[in-house]
Amino acid sequence: MKHTSRKIALALALIVASLHVGAQEFKVGIVNLDRIFREANSAKNAQTKLEQEFGKREKDINDAAAQLKIASDKFEREAPTLAESQRTTRQKQLVDQDRDFQRKRREFQEDLNARKNEELQQVIERANKVVKALAESEKYDLILQEAVYVNPKHDITEKVLKSLNASSGK
Repeated sequence: MKHTSRKIALALALIVASLHVGAQEFKVGIVNLDRIFREANSAKNAQTKLEQEFGKREKDINDAAAQLKIASDKFEREAPTLAESQRTTRQKQLVDQDRDFQRKRREFQEDLNARKNEELQQVIERANKVVKALAESEKYDLILQEAVYVNPKHDITEKVLKSLNASSGK
């Protein structure tokens, strides 16, 4: 009985020791994608490109919103003094203007979101290439992009950013 429990204890000790050795050889890295989107030159360039591409349309939408607000406020002030037919006509015009404005705003938002997704996808593809090259060169076993908690010693975002920014400068 004593002999069997010793064998079991020795086997457990060997298993624990082998797990400990295996854990030391397993190299893990974590990349913070939000930080890549904020700090990578390619992401900043994409943001600038989008602002240039959609800036005028956004200004036009904001101007239309301001004009609609002014017209609506004017109607609210004047409505009590208007004849029923004038009130109905102006109310219909406001509804039509609002519908047109909502449609333009929705189209703008859809176009902007589609382009933003295209640009971010390109940033992600570049970042993934850099991460893969880093994983191969530094012998990482696993690199994750999201985690609930990350020990700072496993965060390789800074290395990825440096490599990504260096490659985008070429």
